[in-house]
Amino acid sequence: MALKGTVVFSTIGRPFYGFDIFSITLPYNLDAVNELTERRLTDGKSVDFNGQFLDESKTVVFVSERTGAPRLYLTQPVSPVPTQIPTVPESLFLDRPIIKDGRLYFVSAHEKADKMLNSWTAVYTAGPEDGKITRLTPYGAVDYRPSVSGTGKFVAVASYGHQPWGDEIQELDTDIVVFRPSDPEKRTVICKRGGWPTWSGDSTVFFHRKSEDGWWSVFRADLPENLGGESVEPRWITPPGVHAFTTAASNDGKRIAVATRRPGTEFRHVEIFELETESFYRVTELLNPEFHHYNPFFSPESGILGYHRFRGESDSGESTIPHLEPVISSVKDMRLLRLNGHCASFSPDGKFIAFNPNLDTGLDRNSGVRIVRSDGSKRWTVLKNRIAFSTTWSPTEKGVIYTSVGMIFATSRSTVHIARISFDLAHLDDDRDEIAADVKILTREDTGNNAFPAVSPDGKYVVFRSGRNGHKNLYIIDAVDGEFNGGIRQLTDGPWIDTMPSWSPDGELIAFSSNRHNPQSTRGFSIYLIRPDGTDVRRVHVAGPAGSDEVDRERNNHVAFSRDSTWLIFAGNLAALSAEPISTPHQFQPYGDIYVSRLDGSGLERLTWTAYENGLPAWHPNGEADMGPTSDAADADKLRGQFDDIRWIL
Repeated sequence: MALKGTVVFSTIGRPFYGFDIFSITLPYNLDAVNELTERRLTDGKSVDFNGQFLDESKTVVFVSERTGAPRLYLTQPVSPVPTQIPTVPESLFLDRPIIKDGRLYFVSAHEKADKMLNSWTAVYTAGPEDGKITRLTPYGAVDYRPSVSGTGKFVAVASYGHQPWGDEIQELDTDIVVFRPSDPEKRTVICKRGGWPTWSGDSTVFFHRKSEDGWWSVFRADLPENLGGESVEPRWITPPGVHAFTTAASNDGKRIAVATRRPGTEFRHVEIFELETESFYRVTELLNPEFHHYNPFFSPESGILGYHRFRGESDSGESTIPHLEPVISSVKDMRLLRLNGHCASFSPDGKFIAFNPNLDTGLDRNSGVRIVRSDGSKRWTVLKNRIAFSTTWSPTEKGVIYTSVGMIFATSRSTVHIARISFDLAHLDDDRDEIAADVKILTREDTGNNAFPAVSPDGKYVVFRSGRNGHKNLYIIDAVDGEFNGGIRQLTDGPWIDTMPSWSPDGELIAFSSNRHNPQSTRGFSIYLIRPDGTDVRRVHVAGPAGSDEVDRERNNHVAFSRDSTWLIFAGNLAALSAEPISTPHQFQPYGDIYVSRLDGSGLERLTWTAYENGLPAWHPNGEADMGPTSDAADADKLRGQFDDIRWIL
């Protein structure tokens, strides 16, 4: 069977971003910084970020996700409608655009890495005459965040080089590498361990790294007269006591703009640091104290400061979050939809999607279970005021959904139950927002952490993960009576974690994620298959052959089957990181993308390319991408910027 169908998935925080690019005109004397006025430069239509000024009139080149994938755009004050910059049509990840002397520099991930578990990110340039695309990053290497020197003589990147990815999710093991765009193969490591380079003139590079005392700080490296020698010793610029990162240098070299996280605040702000006086000037905190501000940049003459932030609930432009958002897929006949929620599952006829609105484990107004039409036009609440995670529809009973209630990410002994939710399908109409439902608990009170239910295709049984024996293994119970009258059968048994099971539509197999190949580590998970009677357990080798270094470092989970039971869809780390994690809001594991493979691990295809964590995919039961366009719904959530800054910077 050829790959086709419709897949719904989730992205951590992304539906709430609502980023626009803003600017402020800086006074000559920064003591007057409290008199600043902020101006929005983009049109409030999407998630717009990582800009760069072309001039002092606020012409900006930036990244926008308005077409369902990151694309490069240009906007000018005289023309508020952005125009797309043509680059690599097949690329589903573009970032960090820079235009210097008419030449475009950018990041793209359209060329597959030479090894599994390596990032696909590389730096490219396009000429002003013919637009010919040239790769500046050596094949097999990984470069992040290009910066072009004052005259365009040099390019600096944060380079991961040719090394295999080390599974970092905080500070990357990158070096500051400099090369001439006319001779990109002749590269010089000017400084070991650093990220996010920015030029001052042609001879000085500023960058961030985590300093020895634990503070993220800005460092300075001055280029040696003869490039090609040993790396230089950088100078520590910003003082301890404040985290400073994602820096931009002014054209005269007298100041830098940084994003900061200060003790006592949960918000990221942009500040200016005067190098001569070693003084910070707070900027965005005076304007928007309770918004996060990201990735500052100066205009060519440094009279204007730019950054991106949540546009605010009251601003014009998009003000609601669609229930389902189209995302461009790498496979022609597969349609991708990003859900405003988590743990999606389709009803047997494909007309409805059940989901959990909140990934957080705390009890709030967005906890419980909801249902949305698969065209995105209407949503209902079927369970509220209960902490719930994961959903699965009964394939044979109308109006029955299973979920787990309780703190599923707690210990194996914590009380979490498998619950059966029953309701009348006829109540899913336009006149209701909440649906009355009966909730039946299927697991015993003293059985610990029970989660991730999946129903057999005949509707008779539920497989789930339980910590009742001190380890998290798989069990099977009756779909109606649970373990009370129907009994319980242990499917797997061992001192490891077996989790996130999924029953194949033909009933022959159960797929799940497990660290049984390395129980001492909770970082690596692989996909396993087992028959419902507990026989024929086998590992799906996706990242590499059995015994290879790559296969034991893969982190693949959230697995589900295609309608014909011949393909697996899952979230994985197989392409590592597309961007420096410090440059984006919080992602638990910012290397998650959606993949598909056959049951033996062959035919691997990557479906998503982002700097976010994508996961929890669900395949439409009809197989075909035949749903109508998603709609703007009257009951959509307001865009309030409900996302966190990275949590590992305290």
